[in-house]
Amino acid sequence: MTRRLVIITEIISPYRIPLFNELAQRRDVDLHVIFLAETDPGLRQWTVYKNEINFSYQVLRSWRKQIGRFHWLLNSGLGRALKSSRPDVIVCGGYNYLASWQALLWARIHSTPFFLWSESNAQDLRSGHALLELLKTEFLSQCMGYVVPGRSAAEYLRSRGIRQQRIFTAVNAVDNERFHADAESVRCDAARLRNDLGLPARYFLFTGRLVREKGVFELLAAYAKLEGHLREQVGLVFVGDGAAREALEEESRAITPGMIKFTGFIQREQLAAYYALADVFILPTYTDTWGLVVNEAMTCGLPILLSRAAGCAADLVTEDWNGHIVPSRSVTALASVMGTFASQPDLCARMGANSRKRILDYSPQQWCEGIVRMMASVGDGRG
Repeated sequence: MTRRLVIITEIISPYRIPLFNELAQRRDVDLHVIFLAETDPGLRQWTVYKNEINFSYQVLRSWRKQIGRFHWLLNSGLGRALKSSRPDVIVCGGYNYLASWQALLWARIHSTPFFLWSESNAQDLRSGHALLELLKTEFLSQCMGYVVPGRSAAEYLRSRGIRQQRIFTAVNAVDNERFHADAESVRCDAARLRNDLGLPARYFLFTGRLVREKGVFELLAAYAKLEGHLREQVGLVFVGDGAAREALEEESRAITPGMIKFTGFIQREQLAAYYALADVFILPTYTDTWGLVVNEAMTCGLPILLSRAAGCAADLVTEDWNGHIVPSRSVTALASVMGTFASQPDLCARMGANSRKRILDYSPQQWCEGIVRMMASVGDGRG
């Protein structure tokens, strides 16, 4: 039986398009996606790949406003969009938008099963305000079920009293085939591309926003603690942009010897080159609901060095097999593992191959299977 599924999510993210395209191909799902906005120009520099969209969708009218530390996104037309799409099941990505509450109310009035797509975990630093926590508890209590990307998000929901039977895992994924193919192509012409991009012969890689909460200053400090002969052999490359870039560049000038490069923001088409030519991927974040850049790096065959705060750590990294997990904010722990990787290139290659094996289970196809299991629960009484 084919069911009409409506997914409500914030923006047209390049990470999500492959997932929605895959789901739209299934005969048992009639997919429609409602985006609250096309993009978030204040935070994202992504290209919006509308030409790759092969699913039914619409973008609501929206207005953004920042008041203090809170970002507000207001929409019009959600009720009309839901009425015209006639969903059998609704999946809503998040509870921190007014549109999320509007969708929840619409679902209750129309007796439509409503699921929350939740990536929050116990390490998430964005919560904590008493009123917001109260509102979150109320929202969670009204949902029929929950879709999570992995263990940390599931544990968080259980800690808030949600029964395991109502939690469904749809693994977070990227376009594995695209990134793997691009990385292999890069390695076939590695010397020329390394020279063209001005990259060191060996390097640690960070990809993401250059903001303090990503642990970028600890990463730079850990690199500075490496023995001089290791810094002469292995560089550090920051791919991305953000408020901390100028301060990072200033601090990096004092690190000698060393090879430190800041590339600025890089669009998806060029990212695989930086992954493919790197030795190790590092994400020393203070808070991250998941960290899809880790999926990308593993698809390109890199070992992973993560902080425990990364939501994906429990699912994607096995200690001493495809990487290492360290406490967030610990310069000493970061430097120790970086020193091990820098002095053992064979270890990097072996762990990178294991990363590639692990990420095969985190594909758009596996994400779809999780969504289909969630939809099937509506008919089997598990809600």
